[in-house]
Amino acid sequence: MFALLLILADAASPPPARDLSTEDVAAMVKPSIVVVRQVGREGRDGLGTGFVISGGLIVTNQHVIGEGRAISIETADGTRHDVTEIFAFDRKTDLALLRVKTNDLPPLPLGDSSSLRDGQAVVAIGNPKGLKYSTVAGVVSGRREVEGRNMLQVAIPVEQGNSGGPLLDKRGRVVGIITMKSLVTENLGFAMPVNTLQTLLAKPNPVLMKAWQTIGVLDPHEWTTLGGATWRQRAGRILVEGVGPGFGGRSLCLSSRDVPALPYEIGVLVKLEDERGAAGLVFHSDGGDKHYGFYPSGGKMRFVRFAGADVFSWNVLEEKASPGYREGDWNELRVRVEKGRIRCWVNDTEVFNREEEAFTSGAVGLAKFRDTVAEFKRFRVAKKLTSTAPSQALMAKINKAADELPLLGQIPSTIVEKISDGKPPTLSALREQARVLEQRATQLRKLATALHLRETLDELSRVMKAKDPDMIHAALLIARIDNDELDIQGYRDEVNRMVRRVKPAADERGKLASLDQYLFREKGFHGSRSDYYNRSNSYLSEVIDDREGLPITLSLLYMELAKRLGVRVEGVGLPGHFVVRHMPVKGTSTLIDVFEGGSRMNRIDAARKVREFTGREMTDEDLEPMTPKQIVVRILHNLLSVARSERDAPAMIRYVDAILAVSPESMEERGLRASLRFQVGDLEGAEADVDWLLDKKPEGIDLDRLGQLKRFLERQRRIKGE
Repeated sequence: MFALLLILADAASPPPARDLSTEDVAAMVKPSIVVVRQVGREGRDGLGTGFVISGGLIVTNQHVIGEGRAISIETADGTRHDVTEIFAFDRKTDLALLRVKTNDLPPLPLGDSSSLRDGQAVVAIGNPKGLKYSTVAGVVSGRREVEGRNMLQVAIPVEQGNSGGPLLDKRGRVVGIITMKSLVTENLGFAMPVNTLQTLLAKPNPVLMKAWQTIGVLDPHEWTTLGGATWRQRAGRILVEGVGPGFGGRSLCLSSRDVPALPYEIGVLVKLEDERGAAGLVFHSDGGDKHYGFYPSGGKMRFVRFAGADVFSWNVLEEKASPGYREGDWNELRVRVEKGRIRCWVNDTEVFNREEEAFTSGAVGLAKFRDTVAEFKRFRVAKKLTSTAPSQALMAKINKAADELPLLGQIPSTIVEKISDGKPPTLSALREQARVLEQRATQLRKLATALHLRETLDELSRVMKAKDPDMIHAALLIARIDNDELDIQGYRDEVNRMVRRVKPAADERGKLASLDQYLFREKGFHGSRSDYYNRSNSYLSEVIDDREGLPITLSLLYMELAKRLGVRVEGVGLPGHFVVRHMPVKGTSTLIDVFEGGSRMNRIDAARKVREFTGREMTDEDLEPMTPKQIVVRILHNLLSVARSERDAPAMIRYVDAILAVSPESMEERGLRASLRFQVGDLEGAEADVDWLLDKKPEGIDLDRLGQLKRFLERQRRIKGE
């Protein structure tokens, strides 16, 4: 039964003939222990442990590597190796086997976990909380079924970073893989028995890293990158870094969109990390080295014709500084291509207007040069682009509102008189002026944030009042609450493109099978496990970008795609785990667990989920379909829970505002908002919510206490105004 394990064990150095001290075990196995790093959302590294079982094969937990993440390992001597392949992985056992190129890593001998006895001494080595190669001794204290898995219970403290590390006997043989800590007591952990590796080794499911890695990957249907560098996407932005291998470090990212006939315009917003860099627009590209470019470079604007790969074929047609360019900020580049003429703008200021027709057709897109790190957003191509700059009327309205904003202090009139008399201003006066301007800037930023939230929630309210709300639009508006730069229409267009890429089928079940194939196997959408409580999982835009999310956001996307394919589905809000129900015209309905790759569920499976999350038996009410409003509110409650755990009161207020925009009669959220507003010092807002509750007189609320609270708020407002 253990043939494969024995083969691997034979490849390792034979274990000693007698038990060793904990110190000797640690010294013996350390060269075989690795730090496992995976790059998660926002570029943050996750850290866990792994161990070598053959020259280039490493064992760790599946939750350590996440799904679709870039992964590397670091050996005890500090050498890093990129993972080239996920040799095998299994969600149920939470195990993964990673392959690296080197074959020089010393493997650990594998023991037999079935022969372990309660009370037997064991040793664990890992990287708890980033403390590399920490060693702790303990004993096997039993065997337990945890989340449907038979596990070893060990009297050893387990912390974040221990996961994936080996559990060793006193002869240095691996008998388990540290997997999780106990939620009951600090000095208790659980490990998968090493014998469970048998199945993974016998039936591996290898995936090359290129196919595995999906976080931040550009959609190849939309973009083609050339010339090296690393191009990624995140929350509606395209990010680039690294140096292309050719002259000047040039790298292109060409759009697959159809280019209109002349005349046409292209535009993008670009931001450079360092003004010494260069990045911007390209057009009339032949898909290789020939194209035009318009971009900022070293603080100036450039218009260049690229006719080849070397410096002698690069012709800088014009270069000059522009008063419209804003250093260190977002800049809108726009190019109008006419017959025989090309015009270029930065922030609506025309920079170049030139007769030019060496190249007359080709693709459009983005470019970067040298070692530039840059961000792009709102790439557009059309016959004519509308300006994104605010109108004069809007600016006048904004300036008037800014003038009316309260400031915390005023410059004394005597200082103004001194300045007007031409006398030298004092240093203190200048500092006072700076303080006032800083206060005004702070107030303007607060005003911008409040205006963005108000407009977003007004739009969300309008969308949800429709007879059949567009749930993609609604979910994207939820994401825009925390991202005022979100391109909603761009993501709506992407969903429509996803529908077109699903292979056609004759009947509903065939359509769902095609959708499963596209969404889970081709695109790699999956449930978030290692990063479950990240707010990104509740933002549909980032779920689409990262192909990772919560049960409810993945299910919402699945349902909307299915509906657009003509399949009847509805959402079912099982406690703690949202699923989809397919209701075919003929035949019985089926539950679909989108979080688990579209696996089909029966009533027994659903009941097991309910028991897992609630500890009670499932009721018929648990299987009732959720309305669009209930789905939106549930997503917002997920965000609210994360903000509460992070003690982020301003974010909590935003999410409660959104819930009340969709469900204004919600008493609980109204009371919560009153409390939160009081916490952040918004006494007027808190009093307004209390007045609303006093007017509605909801059942279960002590109106006398509410009246006392109102009087308290009134007193606090008077004190604040004095």
